[in-house]
Amino acid sequence: MTEATKEPLGLNDRIAQRVRDLRAARELSLDALATHCGVSRSMISLIERGESSPTAVVLEKLATGLGVPLASLFEEPVATPGPVSRLADQLLWRDPHSGYVRRNVSPGSAASPIQIVEVQFPPKARVAYETGAREPKVHQQVWVLEGRIEVTVGDDRHLLDAGDCLALTLDRPMSYHNPTRKTARYAVVITSSTASSWR
Repeated sequence: MTEATKEPLGLNDRIAQRVRDLRAARELSLDALATHCGVSRSMISLIERGESSPTAVVLEKLATGLGVPLASLFEEPVATPGPVSRLADQLLWRDPHSGYVRRNVSPGSAASPIQIVEVQFPPKARVAYETGAREPKVHQQVWVLEGRIEVTVGDDRHLLDAGDCLALTLDRPMSYHNPTRKTARYAVVITSSTASSWR
């Protein structure tokens, strides 16, 4: 079996274990988490067994319910040693709905409150998150590396071109849209005062 065929299963297993571990740490039953985040109990159970390929929207709802950024659901359950995250070790994840591809760039072992994610966003793609307030607050900066994206946070719409950077807090519904016919690429920098406690 090639590495390419192994990767999706490995990533689903990683997400499954992270969700299980985070839910257990918060002493939440499946029913309690389902009620809290608006994702069905059966869907959460499938995700925790690694038997589902959830969309980014579903994972964001789970992350909100667990009080963590979406990026933390892709972290390795056991941090790898060393402060360097090699490109070859950074797993790619494709959203089955929009087709966008994300890569967690930050080292899993770094004792840092900062996480960096790279996203490749297909032409005309759109993703809408029902993000709510989190405690502690989670802050993001979205830096466009190539192309153009439109980011809507609550009622505020921001059209961003290559080089532009948007700062926001994850406390309102938000959406990403690529209005062009070319793939856009952007980096998301995420921070929270207690990010290290999620590892």
